Amino acid sequence: MSNKMKAFVRTSAKTQEVELQEVQIPKMQSDEVLIKVKAFGVGIHDRYFIPSDVHFPYVIGSEGAGTIKEQGSGVKDFNIGDKVIFTTVLQKEGGSWAEYAVAKQSALIKLPDNLTAEEGASIPVAGKTALECMREINLNNGDSLFIAGASGAIGTLLIQLAKAKGIRISASASLKNQDYMKSLGAEQTVDYNDPDWIMKVKEWSNGGVDKALAIQPGTGIESIQVVKDNGELVTVSGDNTSVSPQRNIEVRQMGHQLFTNREMIELVNEISNEKVKVVIEKEYSFKDALNALKKTETRRARGKLVVKVD
Repeated sequence: MSNKMKAFVRTSAKTQEVELQEVQIPKMQSDEVLIKVKAFGVGIHDRYFIPSDVHFPYVIGSEGAGTIKEQGSGVKDFNIGDKVIFTTVLQKEGGSWAEYAVAKQSALIKLPDNLTAEEGASIPVAGKTALECMREINLNNGDSLFIAGASGAIGTLLIQLAKAKGIRISASASLKNQDYMKSLGAEQTVDYNDPDWIMKVKEWSNGGVDKALAIQPGTGIESIQVVKDNGELVTVSGDNTSVSPQRNIEVRQMGHQLFTNREMIELVNEISNEKVKVVIEKEYSFKDALNALKKTETRRARGKLVVKVD
């Protein structure tokens, strides 16, 4: 095997431009594996979510799926040839947007036989965030939840997870995604371009929902208006500081939590058993990956975008 691979990289800390280069295949540590990447997920943060002290060129990307080609001496639970889902978040060795990637044993989940690599690659980041959201809101059967910007990868999973707990869901997105969100389990859907959407949510929820989740940046300011007195607004993208507290509503940023792989393995199993579905809006070829990144950065995706590594 050659020690070179094709990868999408950031070339310097001074620019956020990403380009395709031939670079060294990363070297693994004793608790890591080397993976032949079959597919990787495309995330809104992939261009700029990198460690502060890396060497350039730096391979971007946070998630993928593929086959283990080599394993470190400390890896006990996986073997060469295993098909795995993996995360590479903030690794100094680089990310998943490449023909090969290294990942720690703790960041691996076995890919179920009935899921494709593309499906597996779509799960880690959106799945972890959706699980964090569910833990953060801590609602129960019969409670009401408003989700702002719910047609993307996170919202797609979140609607299904909340519905399974008996939570009543109102969700917003563009007009074309209303039926899509209802098919996932939303009881009410609203178009954020409709000037009356706030009134419609408040009517549906008898004056206000118990809690609201603002997934997309900038949606917290309006979302707080549909929360009942003494309720909660949780922002996912960090715009909680721009939201003025009112009516004794608690406003906070979602905390990113340390997860054992157990919760993620359970989610993957639910997807494998068709209790939860992943939705891939489009699969892109490797050479077209930058177009997938630009599409994701418009925040107009339905479900997830994935790149197949040829």
